[in-house]
Amino acid sequence: MGNVLSIEAPGEVCLIEEKLPGIPEGGFMLATTHSGVSAGTELTYVKGTNPYLASTWDPALGLFTEGTPSIAYPVRGIGYMQVGLVVETRTRAVSEGALVAMCYGHRTAYVADPMADRFVELPDDLDPMLGVYVAHMGPICANGLLHAAHDLHGPAVQQLGDGVRGRRVAVVGAGVVGLLTACFAMSCDAAEVVVVDETPARLAIAAALGANVLAADVDPDGDPAVDLKRRWRHARDDRGADVVFQCRGQTRALALGLRMLRPQGTLVDLAFYTQGAQEVRLGEEFHHNGLTLRCAQIGRVPRGLSHAWDRERLSHETITLLRRYGSRLREHVITDVVGFAEAPELLSDLAAGRRQTVQAVLSDHVEDEGG
Repeated sequence: MGNVLSIEAPGEVCLIEEKLPGIPEGGFMLATTHSGVSAGTELTYVKGTNPYLASTWDPALGLFTEGTPSIAYPVRGIGYMQVGLVVETRTRAVSEGALVAMCYGHRTAYVADPMADRFVELPDDLDPMLGVYVAHMGPICANGLLHAAHDLHGPAVQQLGDGVRGRRVAVVGAGVVGLLTACFAMSCDAAEVVVVDETPARLAIAAALGANVLAADVDPDGDPAVDLKRRWRHARDDRGADVVFQCRGQTRALALGLRMLRPQGTLVDLAFYTQGAQEVRLGEEFHHNGLTLRCAQIGRVPRGLSHAWDRERLSHETITLLRRYGSRLREHVITDVVGFAEAPELLSDLAAGRRQTVQAVLSDHVEDEGG
């Protein structure tokens, strides 16, 4: 038996007992050691704002349409940042005692089938808590850089940093996605990385990771786009960021990111918007500066790169990043570690705005609670 997080209705979160299936031939069983909480996507289910809850997703057409919602309450097993200890195995693909990163939702235990479930065995030199980024969250951010590389080089991309190396990069949003994306850009030798956010505490984290920072909306008479364009000059009448990574699910952040770009620059959008886009003024900078807006969504890599840049390679790039930035990420980004029993209260408080966090991790391991 194990426990699984269940969202019974908007604002109603609980843990329920779950009977585990038998371990199939070729499968293995995990005891969860760490489970990272996404304060973006997961909270849309707690708030009731996720589009799957209100409409039908047609995968063949790639459209949301009116009809029976594709997902209905109760919603169980959300979450995509898990690390588990292999406690029993019936396959030579993974050994008992191994730590693996997977995406199986907030569960205390899981039975995996290597033919159906993707897993990444964690190296011994990696902090297990940072393993929550290896299977999915890190590849999300790495895929953003891959889109920037493809924008510049098309299918001739060789290295993850081909779109940022030697270039001036702005990252809008200092949540987990923005912070990891900034670290990827710095690791790939961007000429300069500036993180823009409205929250001083989050800007302090970005600075601690080594990025330059710029406050948004602190001074009502200031304009971060003007500040950045005065700072970054390419030629006469050519100022601004070479590439912007938009990592905040607010349309005002998208509007700001577009204003920061140099003429004919590209914004790579990693955000998830659940509202309209009234604040994105496409008749102004977007039109007059000939800008490009690209959506980087983890469901696909840029066209023509899937043969060389699969999810496994993006996870490898994530492990490389974590080896370089791991201690700083552990110290500054993982802000809350709570037990599974506290998970319902944590998600309810986050959704209601009663609590703020950067990266929360569920873990019942006593040695990790001080993180």
